[in-house]
Amino acid sequence: MSKYQLVLLLVLVSFVTALVTGIVVATLVSQAPQPVTQTIQRVIEKTIGENKPLPQDDAKMLEESALARDILIEDIVARVSPAVVSIVASKDVPVGSGFFISSDGMILTNKHVVEDTAAEYTVIMNNGKKITAKVLARDPLKDVAVIKIDGGGYSFIPLGDSDGVKIGQTAIAIGNALGEFQNTVSIGVISGLKRTLIASGAAFGPEELAGVMQTDAAINPGNSGGPLLNLKGEAVGLNTAVAHGAQNIGFALPINQIKRSISSVKASGKISYPYIGVRYVMVTTELKEKNKLAVDYGALVAKGSGGEPAVMPDSPAAKARLPDGQAGLKEGDIILEFGGTKVTIDNSLGKLIENRRIGDKVTLKILRDGKELNVEVMPEERK
Repeated sequence: MSKYQLVLLLVLVSFVTALVTGIVVATLVSQAPQPVTQTIQRVIEKTIGENKPLPQDDAKMLEESALARDILIEDIVARVSPAVVSIVASKDVPVGSGFFISSDGMILTNKHVVEDTAAEYTVIMNNGKKITAKVLARDPLKDVAVIKIDGGGYSFIPLGDSDGVKIGQTAIAIGNALGEFQNTVSIGVISGLKRTLIASGAAFGPEELAGVMQTDAAINPGNSGGPLLNLKGEAVGLNTAVAHGAQNIGFALPINQIKRSISSVKASGKISYPYIGVRYVMVTTELKEKNKLAVDYGALVAKGSGGEPAVMPDSPAAKARLPDGQAGLKEGDIILEFGGTKVTIDNSLGKLIENRRIGDKVTLKILRDGKELNVEVMPEERK
């Protein structure tokens, strides 16, 4: 793991208590609000960079824009809060949150919220009506799950573009704080991007969370699976973890990381990932110098820390054929490009593989014994 990556011991924001039945809150809205933010943006564009007192007219405009922002947030919250539903488990399980992502009753939440495969889940609508919920899929790689209730015509939260999120922009977190304060709204900013950390606290053990967003909008135990919203009322993140012992350091999975999982569930009823079957470490300047490598980028095919093989038997990487007739990738190869894209820290091999479809034919450029070779692989479904 790079020295630039932040490794923290986190407590997944679920909340366990022997005194109450586990409740998951699902939050939903019908559509994005009117673009009041345009007024704010015009003022920001006009005033940013100026290091002098504002003229009276501009100060008044800024005050009006601040009021418009408050009205915008109030409008989002007013439309979200009445649409809250609860999901009750048949036995004590972690309490968390979730939100509708489609009108047909599909709900997004964290995997650790619904990790108990023996539990049954029931949605309690805002009017008290109870509807049985089914867990459609639990993501094998991310702390993401999709559940569903029967029926249709449900309001839902539109998904935003988390790639466009900037540090300092407003963030709104909504969820069932501490498992007892439903519809809790907290406002803050995006404090950091592309954090990598280790989360613990769920039954499935420690889990690496890569590329997550950091926010100071208060995320408390019970907020797991709730939405992190922008000022358009769009979900840009899935609230997932908090830093243990810290104040206002919470983390959300970027929604763009999750869209593929959602599409997979809609298309096939499950979440599946492609794989090629290699273990690797990302090449950095430090690794290049330490191992006397010829390049300072790419993915070095290597054995696992426990001695696991660098190339898994009967995997796409093992079955691939090189131009010289040799069979498959082997330990020590450096994968320089995947499908024509350079493999770097920001474009890791795992990320590039994940963005491909199962069965796609992909050309890899590898470095072996000082020679660059092209080899074609066909990703298969990860078992």
